[in-house]
Amino acid sequence: MTLPARETDAAAKPPRIGLLDTARGVALIAMASYHFSWDMEFMGYLAPGTAETGWLKIYARAIATTFLFIVGVSLVLSSTPEIRWPSFWKRFGMIAAAAALISIATRIAMPNEWIYFGILHCIAVLTLIGVVFLRLPLAFTLIATLALLAAWITDNFGPPGLLRSSFFDPRYLAWIGLAVTPERSNDYVPLFPWTTPFFAGLSIASIAIRTRLLHRLAAVGTGSCWPARLGRHSLAFYLIHQPVLIAIAYGISLVFPPQAPDPVATYLRQCNASCVMQQGEALCHSFCQCTLGKLQAQALFTPLQAGAIDIQNDERVQTIAAECSAEAE
Repeated sequence: MTLPARETDAAAKPPRIGLLDTARGVALIAMASYHFSWDMEFMGYLAPGTAETGWLKIYARAIATTFLFIVGVSLVLSSTPEIRWPSFWKRFGMIAAAAALISIATRIAMPNEWIYFGILHCIAVLTLIGVVFLRLPLAFTLIATLALLAAWITDNFGPPGLLRSSFFDPRYLAWIGLAVTPERSNDYVPLFPWTTPFFAGLSIASIAIRTRLLHRLAAVGTGSCWPARLGRHSLAFYLIHQPVLIAIAYGISLVFPPQAPDPVATYLRQCNASCVMQQGEALCHSFCQCTLGKLQAQALFTPLQAGAIDIQNDERVQTIAAECSAEAE
């Protein structure tokens, strides 16, 4: 019995898509450029909070969205016509081990902002979730994608805090993504909202498998360019690039030491970076300007910057924060 052409296409192993490798390689380059801005901030060339605010914040989110979308697409392609379990578990094990290595290394190097659930942790968990959906009818994946998109819209444009609770703030729950004020981390990529681009990749790739779209994309001859070759070794690049970039930034600091940062600009950036995790940027701008003025008026700014005041327990600082929060709202 001969299968219809469309069923035969769906059952065949999909072709290698050079355009996908190229997109992954470009995303890796973009990620490295963003991480270098973080390294330059760490070394004192950029004011604290620079990499977490403004266009760099948007840039970082666009990179993470691209990566997770590609992960969803790649999972579908690598699991067609059937899931190759030995390859699947090998790939999953490598990602999980790399995520654990990053957590251990950052816990030692920077215990206050260690990476407890970064992008590799997110990819590892999403891979397990995704492989379950691949075994279900496509309708389940499409419904989940639409539900996640609706939740993202609600979280960003609906009533503040509707989907979030301080119950999820501790690290052992913050990875879910529903925390109000998650504990700080140098790379925080929780399941919500980052499951959304992953499921979008699952959905689009699953639909493409059922059409001739994959073959048309495979015909685009970009597989031999150097970004495509880089994209085929994404995990190795991810693990290696940051130590190299930090070494470069450190070397620059030895030759051209950074200037001492402006304490006012430093405070405003740090305040805004912490505030925007809970509130909008416009409100945070007013709040931070207000607290700066009151701290200076009460001669608390300099000792606060010097670390002589415990910001969490000092009643004067808490009173200022409460007053400015009320005024900003």
